[in-house]
Amino acid sequence: MRKFWVGGGIGIGLCLSFLGLLVVGTYSAAASLAAGGGGRAVGLAKGAVPALYQPLVQKWGNLCPAINPALLAAQLYQESGWNPKAKSPAEAQGIAQFIPGTWAVHGLDGDNDGDRDVWDPADAIPSAASYDCKLAGYVEDVPGDQTKNMLAAYNAGAYAVIKYKGVPPYRETQNYVKVITTLEKSFARPVGRVAPSRQAAGAIYFAQKKLGTPYLWGGNGTTDQGGRFDCSGLTKAAYETVGIELPRVANDQYNAGPHPSRDELLPGDLVFFSDDLNNSRAIRHVGLYVGGGYMINAPYTGAEIRFDKIDTPDYFGATRVTEDGAKALPKTFPAA
Repeated sequence: MRKFWVGGGIGIGLCLSFLGLLVVGTYSAAASLAAGGGGRAVGLAKGAVPALYQPLVQKWGNLCPAINPALLAAQLYQESGWNPKAKSPAEAQGIAQFIPGTWAVHGLDGDNDGDRDVWDPADAIPSAASYDCKLAGYVEDVPGDQTKNMLAAYNAGAYAVIKYKGVPPYRETQNYVKVITTLEKSFARPVGRVAPSRQAAGAIYFAQKKLGTPYLWGGNGTTDQGGRFDCSGLTKAAYETVGIELPRVANDQYNAGPHPSRDELLPGDLVFFSDDLNNSRAIRHVGLYVGGGYMINAPYTGAEIRFDKIDTPDYFGATRVTEDGAKALPKTFPAA
């Protein structure tokens, strides 16, 4: 639920008129916008990594050429969702999900406090980076992309990568490589412009039709709920109409694509709000940007789906949703 810093929405008729102009103008010009700049991004998107772990990820993500901070962040998020107490049914432990045998060999005393604690992110995050770099060293003579070969070795073992002279033809391994390299884009600070979405207009069209619908906490728009939504239920349903399956929770939706800056927002971007502007896991509200500084959103109990300004003190950032980005998101995380 969003804490509002400004009054209610603006007139619907006025918004509908400028919305049509914005959407038509945006998508007719989309082809002329350049995609993100070249080179491997190493900066982290604002708040993508919880502030407590960001210095560790930034430092250790530069340990060797095969990794970077955004890639390391993608791995950690995919493994545990930043939960340092996570434990999987396979006995994988901590924020980096090391199994005991692997930790015994590759665990580091990252904070130099005299112990190697798999449950301590100050040890586990350096150990994850170090393990990646060791794997990269094992397959350094294999042709192809160094990072993809390292990720394949992480999933299938270095021998398989050497045997097949690259990412092996295993569906699970190929999917793992794609998932992590896609999630990397969600954690990286963009270099240059973020490519525009061609599916966003359909999402806006859906949300526009829901204007005036009463808010419902936990609402997914089902018949038994009277077609009502909460904030992330609305954005999820809007993108489902264009074939993109978003997570149900707003702070996970933040990771469904790259993050344009405020002055590069386009209609269809998801916009997020939080009381902690340094931690994406603390996001508590999401809306669908329509242009001109406004979004369509389901704000809170007692209100209706409406237009509101995005420029408030709790504005966190934005995500340009991509199909691959949404598909790469974990469906579940290990429990604490």
